[in-house]
Amino acid sequence: MAEGVDFEDFFRAEYPGLVRAFYLLTADRGEAEEMAQEAMARAYERWDQVRSMKSPTGYVYRVGVNLNRQRLRHLAVRARRLFAIAGHSDLEPPLDIRAEIVDAIASISKGQREAFMLVEWLGMNADEAARWLGISPASVRSRVHRARAVLRDRLSDDTRDP
Repeated sequence: MAEGVDFEDFFRAEYPGLVRAFYLLTADRGEAEEMAQEAMARAYERWDQVRSMKSPTGYVYRVGVNLNRQRLRHLAVRARRLFAIAGHSDLEPPLDIRAEIVDAIASISKGQREAFMLVEWLGMNADEAARWLGISPASVRSRVHRARAVLRDRLSDDTRDP
């Protein structure tokens, strides 16, 4: 990129490819768009320095990769905390019950499963989960509610049948 390129032209040229690249990292379109937007915002804040770099495009890709690393570290910390709390339980369910739980969770839609895991297992509130999923907090609450209903039905005691 030449030093005379303005940010708007740079954004239009690079943003679609940036989103595609970040989608490969995250497997989530909303997350990829959010990372691309943040990377571009950081480039815009420093545009005087970035435009004169040998590769302004490389700069925004590097920023996005770093953002993804931060995201993964954040999720890993939350997961470790969750597993540490769960690991203190001496009431480990039998293998057949664990398999039933896994099957039940696998039976809910991807969107419901993502919202459920973020809220119920990782302890995020609806606003945090909404940012991760790229949807509204109300949609997160709705998905979690529907997921709970499906899981409740799938995991209910079968002794009710005659």
